[in-house]
Amino acid sequence: MKLKLILALLAVYIIWGTTYLANRYGLLGIKPFVLGGLRYTAVAALLFAWCGIKKLTLPSRKNAKVLAISGLLMLVGGSGFVVTGELYINSSATAIIIACEPLLFLLLDRNSRKSYSPATFIGIVLGFTGIFIFSRFTSGGTDALTVTAADTVKGTIIVFISAIFWTLGTLYSRRQTDNNASPVANVAFQHVAGAVGCLLVATIRGEWAGFNPAHIPTAAWLGLVYLIVMGSIVGFSAFMYLVKRQPPAVVSTHTYVNPVVAVIAGSIMAGEQIGAPQLLALGMVLLGVLLVQAPKLNLFSRQPRPQPRCEPEV
Repeated sequence: MKLKLILALLAVYIIWGTTYLANRYGLLGIKPFVLGGLRYTAVAALLFAWCGIKKLTLPSRKNAKVLAISGLLMLVGGSGFVVTGELYINSSATAIIIACEPLLFLLLDRNSRKSYSPATFIGIVLGFTGIFIFSRFTSGGTDALTVTAADTVKGTIIVFISAIFWTLGTLYSRRQTDNNASPVANVAFQHVAGAVGCLLVATIRGEWAGFNPAHIPTAAWLGLVYLIVMGSIVGFSAFMYLVKRQPPAVVSTHTYVNPVVAVIAGSIMAGEQIGAPQLLALGMVLLGVLLVQAPKLNLFSRQPRPQPRCEPEV
């Protein structure tokens, strides 16, 4: 059991931390929303096949609507904008910006505002100051996976918008009223919506023009396969295993580890340059998130606090 727990934690830490780099490999030959459309179509097919084999319970019509809308927000607006942003900034920078999502949850979730503490406000200020420092002191540059001229400010804004979409989609998904459906089936419905949305956006943006599978480099296909198999199937399965067996305070530690993994992977595999200002920004964002999470982790109180339910991520 301990071995399974360790493997599951490593999967969530390492796999989810390297998906940012996998996105950049995919972009070497596939446009952003085409990449998302292909990924989510494959994942939805695999998940529905699993639902059929295991005869898992599907969501009700009402919940299917909630899942579809949340899937559009999270996978099209959220992940789709992440990949688009990586046309302009590298994977390490993207991970640093995405690390601010817990701060956005506090700002956009009305229920969270009642539990604000001084540490919460300090954490929010630190986190967003870190993002500003990153954008202000990071110059455009090239690395082994550069696909367009670097534009740090533009990429930062796009990725930050993606974090807002992901947060809104996650909050909207809480409107589900039927808990009898299988979590795998719920995610399958979200991926169907994400696939349809990404393919539609790709068509509107003209991303299919010039798309020829024979001309796409092997590195791009490998990036896509990694996103499908490791990012969506293995990573999600490991996360669900942890959610069922570990407290949220343990599961949520991936929030701090993923950006560090992304920075290390980007530096080793793609030659992404990270200087002192970027490391300072990463430290400020992670410290801000840690302060915001302090009540859940019981950092500043000797009295035990009830653990909130941890919502699964896609």
